Amino acid sequence: MKVTVVGAGAVGASCAEYIAIKNFASEVVLLDIKEGFAEGKAMDLMQTASLNGFDTKITGVTNDYSKTAESDICVITSGIPRKPGMTREELIGINAGIVKEVSSNLIKHSPETIIIVVSNPMDTMTYLVHKSTDLPKNRIIGMGGALDSARFKYRLAEALGAPISDVDGMVIGGHSDTGMVPLTRLATRNSVPVTEFLSEDRLGQVMEDTKVGGATLTKLLGTSAWYAPGAAVSGLVQAIACDQKKMFPCSVLLEGEYGLNDICIGAPVILGRNGIEKIVEIELSDAEKTHMKESAEGVRKTNDLL
Repeated sequence: MKVTVVGAGAVGASCAEYIAIKNFASEVVLLDIKEGFAEGKAMDLMQTASLNGFDTKITGVTNDYSKTAESDICVITSGIPRKPGMTREELIGINAGIVKEVSSNLIKHSPETIIIVVSNPMDTMTYLVHKSTDLPKNRIIGMGGALDSARFKYRLAEALGAPISDVDGMVIGGHSDTGMVPLTRLATRNSVPVTEFLSEDRLGQVMEDTKVGGATLTKLLGTSAWYAPGAAVSGLVQAIACDQKKMFPCSVLLEGEYGLNDICIGAPVILGRNGIEKIVEIELSDAEKTHMKESAEGVRKTNDLL
């Protein structure tokens, strides 16, 4: 199992690290345009192998896509990160050109690959890969919902005063500060609805904190977060590589599901060896349907900028 990660910055390096530590891939190729940068990150990570107990080979390369040939899964993290005060949508001008070129080069050398898009604005970048390549829809996946759901569960556990292993919850909709739809109605603590433990006001605060999770970190760090995005990617990659049939919310091209067409937006999917093996349609409340529709309108406005 060969995995390529394009972009050796903080997010890309975290992706490579978490994938390697899980020890299910034979090789991770880390590619960057900056001379020697990916090579240095790969060498540093490989020097942790004996300490962290993994045998995955991590190879760093400078802009040489031939080294990515026959990759089973490719992850695109390249592009400029957010700075404090920036929205994900403001990144589109630069990142669209990068993502289009990167995806074309990856597919040239790995025509059967599955692509996971991390670059922001993530839903629109995922849509761009659909529109600019010939890959089938099951092999193009946007990472956002997996990360948003992890942040949602963190905030739920915080509000409940519970261990996070007790908590389950999901975020669908667009990967943006206003577009996320945290499904508080379906969130649980060890199978018991969280509405049994938390007031409506407290749940509302959890929702708002989840939606601005990325912006909160950007303000604190001065740039985009990297640990949780890297972990989210590694979860998706492992589900595909190990044919786990796990359910994750991901940005996926919808063709009628949830009443939406010709748009990439977060929805629950089953991930296995073929990538997206099924889009799961759950029954939404009227309020959730309204939020999902508003989220889709926001994503379409960003798509129009393409």
